[in-house]
Amino acid sequence: MSATARLTVGAIALVAITAFVAPAAKAQTQQQLDWCSGKNNATPDQQIGGCTALIQSGKFTGKTLALIFSNRGVAHKKKGQYDRAIPDFDQAIKLEPNDTAAFINRGGTYENKRQYDRAIQDYEQAIKLNPSYALAYFGRGNAYAGKGDTDRAIQDFGQVIKLNPNDAAAFINRGSAHRKIGQADRAIQDYDQAIKLNPNFALTFFNRGLSYADKGQIDRAIQDFDQAIKLNPNYAKAFNNRSLAKEKKGDKAGAEADLATAKRIDPNVTP
Repeated sequence: MSATARLTVGAIALVAITAFVAPAAKAQTQQQLDWCSGKNNATPDQQIGGCTALIQSGKFTGKTLALIFSNRGVAHKKKGQYDRAIPDFDQAIKLEPNDTAAFINRGGTYENKRQYDRAIQDYEQAIKLNPSYALAYFGRGNAYAGKGDTDRAIQDFGQVIKLNPNDAAAFINRGSAHRKIGQADRAIQDYDQAIKLNPNFALTFFNRGLSYADKGQIDRAIQDFDQAIKLNPNYAKAFNNRSLAKEKKGDKAGAEADLATAKRIDPNVTP
């Protein structure tokens, strides 16, 4: 029943940029600064436009310019423009070689491109710069999981939990890794803890349902799929997997109804 879903590293929050500017250019430049910093609900396109204008102005150097490149990279990453984001993070790192966030953001971008070894290199550099940065271990754990090195992924998610015992996402991803190597009971323990930390996250119930299904505990699986659907009524995969579970119980009508709902939400849904 389906590969378990993992949570990935999102872009680190945009950094606010401040600068002293000439009065004549103050209004325009302030808007560009605000957009580049992601203020006022700026869209990714506005962020890119603001950062680009600041870069082209030639007024910024050093650490401030590095932040501008990094923020533009984050905006490109949000748009899925990974090949445009990476050069921006490259430039940010060139200007500020100790910028941990830039390494993590570039690592996350390589991870999105499924270039897991490159991602691991960046996460490892971030760890060298800050050995207590839980997000770097989280990202590296995802990259190891992506390339199939599940044991090392489990180790990294364990390190995240050691650094931050309240990180529900780390428990979810470690649970996914345990399930991948057939350790359903250990996966369920991790999902249980994630639910204690955040009982309103549909993904955790969905993943725990898959683990119960692995163990042949179909009723428990259905209960978790029920809860996932309650929290997210448009969760196509939860309907699809509940359909499979009901089919195993001989509930043909229920299985067909759930499958129809799953297909209505997402015609391309798979278990």
